[in-house]
Amino acid sequence: MWLFDSSGVTSYFRALRLVAASQDSPRSMGHLGGLFLLIAPLFWSHIWGHAGCKTDEFSCYSRRCISINSLCDGVDDCGDGSDEDSCPKCATGSFSCGMSDVCLPRSQLCDGRNDCKDGRDETRKLCGSVQPRPQSSPTSCAASEFRCRDGECIRHAWRCDHSPDCSDGSDEDDCDIGDQDECRVNNGGCSHYCLDQSVGFLCSCPANMKLVGDSRCEEVDSCLESDVCDQLCVDINNSLTCKCHEGYHMNASSGECRANGEEAQLVFTSSKGIQLRNAESKSLAAYLPGPGPVAVVASNLTLYWAQREQGSIYRISVNKKPHEAILVVRVQGLVSGLAIDWIHQLLYWTSSEEGSVNVALLDGSSQVQLITGLYDPSAVAVDPLRGLLFWAQCGGSPKVEKSSLDGSSRADVVTSLIQQPVALTLDMTRQLLYWFDQGMRSISRISLDGRHRKTVVESNGYLDRLFGLAVFEGFLYWGDEVTGSICRANKHSGSNLQVLMSNVTSPGGVALLHPVLQPHGPSVCGRPGMTCQHGCVVDLHPDGLRFSCGSPGTKENSQVPGIFSTAPAKTLPDATFAGYLSLIMFLAVLLVGTALWWWREELWPSRSLTLQSFSLKESRVPLIVQPPSGSEADVGPGNPSEAGLGR
Repeated sequence: MWLFDSSGVTSYFRALRLVAASQDSPRSMGHLGGLFLLIAPLFWSHIWGHAGCKTDEFSCYSRRCISINSLCDGVDDCGDGSDEDSCPKCATGSFSCGMSDVCLPRSQLCDGRNDCKDGRDETRKLCGSVQPRPQSSPTSCAASEFRCRDGECIRHAWRCDHSPDCSDGSDEDDCDIGDQDECRVNNGGCSHYCLDQSVGFLCSCPANMKLVGDSRCEEVDSCLESDVCDQLCVDINNSLTCKCHEGYHMNASSGECRANGEEAQLVFTSSKGIQLRNAESKSLAAYLPGPGPVAVVASNLTLYWAQREQGSIYRISVNKKPHEAILVVRVQGLVSGLAIDWIHQLLYWTSSEEGSVNVALLDGSSQVQLITGLYDPSAVAVDPLRGLLFWAQCGGSPKVEKSSLDGSSRADVVTSLIQQPVALTLDMTRQLLYWFDQGMRSISRISLDGRHRKTVVESNGYLDRLFGLAVFEGFLYWGDEVTGSICRANKHSGSNLQVLMSNVTSPGGVALLHPVLQPHGPSVCGRPGMTCQHGCVVDLHPDGLRFSCGSPGTKENSQVPGIFSTAPAKTLPDATFAGYLSLIMFLAVLLVGTALWWWREELWPSRSLTLQSFSLKESRVPLIVQPPSGSEADVGPGNPSEAGLGR
């Protein structure tokens, strides 16, 4: 300890004693290790001196060196925030190109063009797995579209309709030729029949089909067209017969399908915490207020939810008392949507800040980003029986997409006539996907293959700012923040609007809790068409999520027969591991420093090394706050708001 004078040594060991005495939890090693990490760089700098950062690096206040390209990227790469302190303040929804560059709208990110001078808007780190959108080219328009002279694509049906739709007006050029037949080029973009008119053309369909979007024909589903059956529908000689799935019964008077067993419980979040409503309303986790997305596991009556402004997901058991909320997983960015795969025991969520769909085991032991490079993803839904995952994004080109449970086989579901989809839910009894569009103030539905679209509920005074959406039996349920109400309406037509609760402060996510909503029927293993004789193995690892078939003798999941979950081996708690690692690093630095000092003193006698003593009391930010005279030092165990939220 020749670096310290007597007062420095005294202060140093007093600090160690105070930190050790004030900690009585496993985190104490983390705090002690943190103190070692603060002392070790100072010790090293006195032995060898501090090396400066390179010309293409930025020197943090913490003396850490980072790449210049990491400046103003919205990430605290320095660890002390100094790489983001002097950045231009961009408006919400914009992207900063750096200290001396511009702010970009999100629509210009990952579009295949370098809009920032250093190209940071097109980096793999930002864009993830999404391929850059190609620029307009002579072959970039679909067969049903007309290519403007400037490369823009519009519908063929808008050609020569006496209203310019191209920004350069080229869709109205050469329209005075009477013998022009647009149907000769790509069949006018029509999927079936193209009828030439004196001005323009029309698309038409065979008798058993209908026209969708001016150019595409799809088969008529008489059951969905009539939309009278709650669940199963059988069409025999143009006569429709309604039936119910197992677990339901048909009401003799109304013909509606009702769930067997006890009444379903309505779950929703608000500023008062998470709440349940049935015959007897009750509140859970009121000490963790804040609206946010919510999902349920019906088999063990467990609720999962995330507060809107927090990067944490909690769970709570309805049956256990007291109702203690448990922190399941800390996530990057804010959670905008939650969904539960009750078959494979997986938790999916969307992160609007990270632009990703993520997945974790239900116990939170392992998590991974599944799909990246999205533009403001807002909601997620999962159908584990058919192996399908759905999500919505509001930014860039708003749309709804789907994939297999492992993120493969991505496909668009809704891409047109959509503005701001912020909520998703599945009607598994009819294999329909519902979504709420904030921009259009409507609730629509579509089949899982992207057909038979229909707007069900339009603006009715209770669709101004909706965050949660659920379907059960014959009704849609949602919460509206503007009116402070929990509502429901007929899922076929939006009729029979009912306000179930009013004066709800900031209602958030909505879900229904009933066993019939999460059946354990024959399920696929990760993707459509993949079934396993000896069960499904779920492997969640840093590279992604994998599903494979098990072999005889594989140990089953104790909660779900036929499902085997594997994850990376558990490690020590972060604080304990950091403490041990820091202690080892400190001792290593001390040993190397001693050797270097001896080497300089013995082998380079002509060079003098001036060592300056220092004291912890000289730090601008003292590591240890000295207690008042006559009292004991008291270092609290942490933020009291997180009490009881350990794993």
